[in-house]
Amino acid sequence: MAQTLNLTITADVLTTADLSPDEARCWEAAQEATNRSYSPYSHFQVGAALLLDDDSIFQNANQENAAYPSGLCAERTALYGLASRPGRTIKCMAVAARPHGGEFVAVTSCGACRQVMAEFEQRQSQPISLLLPGPNGTIWRFHRLADLLPFQFMADVLPARD
Repeated sequence: MAQTLNLTITADVLTTADLSPDEARCWEAAQEATNRSYSPYSHFQVGAALLLDDDSIFQNANQENAAYPSGLCAERTALYGLASRPGRTIKCMAVAARPHGGEFVAVTSCGACRQVMAEFEQRQSQPISLLLPGPNGTIWRFHRLADLLPFQFMADVLPARD
């Protein structure tokens, strides 16, 4: 007999006034990072910011290429860039987007970014909160990156290496 699996994903719907001081810094840094986007093909500027365990912030933005779509999203440029600096733990991640350099819009991370984000969270063995722009100027706060990808592909299913 078939069964139904119901999933519940919880996110807080906030305004900027609801953010903690550290979250507000991370949110503002993600918005500022959109200025570093290289997006001459999509004209969709995305910035990501990572609040680290030492309270510093690491930022990056999406980078496109003439061999479109071989660029890389802001989330992955930030996470991969941070990976070259081992020993850092991420407390919070924020993502902001604005088409054509205009107003910020509601957006969620693509599937490839969600997979990378979930694996980074797993690698550091502690949750990373995520701030995403919601509709009507709201901010969605997820308490774990894995909430965006409940059926993520995990390394433990790969064959053991000798």
